[in-house]
Amino acid sequence: MSNYPTKVGDIRPSQILFTYGVGAIIDLPRLSVIVTGLEDWPTDPQYAQPIIEDRLLTAVRYTLPSVKKLMAPPVVATNGMPVDPFDSMSKIGVPVATFPRWMVCPLCRLLAPLKSGLFQLKENPYRPDRTGYHHENCNKGKKPEVVPARFLVACESGHLDDFPWIHFVHEGDPCDSPLLRLDEYGPSGEARDLRVRCDTCQKQRSMAEAFGKKNRENLPQCRGRRPHLRDFDSNPCDHKMRTLILGAANTWFPVIHSTVAIPVESGKLPKLVDENWVTLKDATAAVIVGFLRSQGKLGELAEYSDEEIWQAIEERRKQDAGEAPPPSDRPDLRPPEWEVFTNFNPKINSDDFRLRPVKTPSKYKDYFDQVMLVERLREVRAMIGFTRLDAVGELTDPEMSVVIEPAPLVRQTAEWVPASEVRGEGLFIQFNERRILDWIRKTAVDNRASQFLDAHKKWRSVRYIEPPEDGFPGMRYILIHSFAHALMRQLALESGYSAASIRERIYSRPAEREGGPMAGLLIYTSAPDSEGTLGGLVSLGQPDVLERHITQALEAMRLCASDPLCAEHPPSREGRTLHGAACHACQFAPETSCERGNKYLDRSLLVPTVEHNDLAFFKDVMS
Repeated sequence: MSNYPTKVGDIRPSQILFTYGVGAIIDLPRLSVIVTGLEDWPTDPQYAQPIIEDRLLTAVRYTLPSVKKLMAPPVVATNGMPVDPFDSMSKIGVPVATFPRWMVCPLCRLLAPLKSGLFQLKENPYRPDRTGYHHENCNKGKKPEVVPARFLVACESGHLDDFPWIHFVHEGDPCDSPLLRLDEYGPSGEARDLRVRCDTCQKQRSMAEAFGKKNRENLPQCRGRRPHLRDFDSNPCDHKMRTLILGAANTWFPVIHSTVAIPVESGKLPKLVDENWVTLKDATAAVIVGFLRSQGKLGELAEYSDEEIWQAIEERRKQDAGEAPPPSDRPDLRPPEWEVFTNFNPKINSDDFRLRPVKTPSKYKDYFDQVMLVERLREVRAMIGFTRLDAVGELTDPEMSVVIEPAPLVRQTAEWVPASEVRGEGLFIQFNERRILDWIRKTAVDNRASQFLDAHKKWRSVRYIEPPEDGFPGMRYILIHSFAHALMRQLALESGYSAASIRERIYSRPAEREGGPMAGLLIYTSAPDSEGTLGGLVSLGQPDVLERHITQALEAMRLCASDPLCAEHPPSREGRTLHGAACHACQFAPETSCERGNKYLDRSLLVPTVEHNDLAFFKDVMS
């Protein structure tokens, strides 16, 4: 990464989406930097490769119609040898800019912005981790290294700014030549032990007065600053600033779309055209395709007719030119995946996607229709924006029916968005539809559904999400989701993968919905390595082994370390939570694992608990 003549640090490509994407702050050993907008990123095909996944691109274009392709972050291949820091290749990476712009001298406690000229950047091309700013004229030391001021302000619209130091200490009436210092009066480092002081007029103020809902009203109006784009929002912001600590977890949340890449026939031809675009891009008519065929340059494309290939070339050109219309309705990425998982076709198995059906565990043959070992899978993820202060999390799921406006990645219109692909393995389990319907019709389940729906409405109402009744996933989803969490916790004990590396993908759709019912789950793990994962999860899918793990997972849900409080917990009537009998001791999963932020969970729907004996789906086998 570099916005300087030399590199200033290293991060992994996979972190560009989930940890340090556009607009995120990276805390380097001696610098604090923010990842800048996509206009600054190198897009040379030598360093940044396109990622082909048409279904995901379509979903992205619903939100960002101008996007033409998904791109991997720029990466320079290395051979393991030391890199010449003055070589042009060493400057390829993700661009960053210094932020925050205010620095503090650790000796004289001078607090000033970089534009004051009081601090000088000293680069170290051979040791990027030692690049930093120094106070050249400090009266208490020999040019000490300064540190970033550790307070920022942000707002709900995604704006981020330096803390308004001058306004804050002078309470909105600054003196003519302010010279600030940040003094510490205690060892804790907490805000109450810090005071901002102006040497010119001797005014001072405790940093404790910058925090809290009441003090937020005393801060100035948000300026709409977007430091990652190096500009200010053209639309005035109506929010008040909110003080944050540098490095706080709520400074940046990515908005991610993801899909499991399935080898459907309709998507094979566009993918082949993309892979052979260097050869096909200059074709001006279908006869040129025929000429390439005669020269043996079509490869796998040869199985298609000249007209089919030419049509695909034309569609690719329209997409690159931005002429292809975006989808009018939000695409649902899961039904095509469901069709592939539930209708096994060995012909579609490939290096990136391979299924193998196995027998359903005999003890649960009345509960599950089939079990599929997903020996190979490829997941593609794309970032379309980010938020600050509040994580949209599961609200980006189309089923939640929530319209969000993430902060932009570019100043104008995005023609591409950063993406990543990971490979891994998993287990797919399809529930028996008749069992699901019989369970849903129970009076006790119907009463529980009413409780969850009321909690859902209240939860949305207190967050001003309208209409409050939309987006309720239903008891079918809550059952499958709860089972997924129980099984993930159990599989993590023996698979060799940590609980945080195992993820879920729920397939749930009522029978009355268009397309028919869906009731299943995919539990999978993945890694950015080209070879994917090691098979530890698939090996647990054999009938006898899986039966043992399901039994142990359900048995663990009977009692919780927090019982009876956990078992007695109903869906909240105040809108605070969206779960029933579930907590960190029994059902909650790491945030990287759950697609709904640990909402819509209830272990009493799986097995009898100390509070409920009439809701359990697996009651007959828990004897």
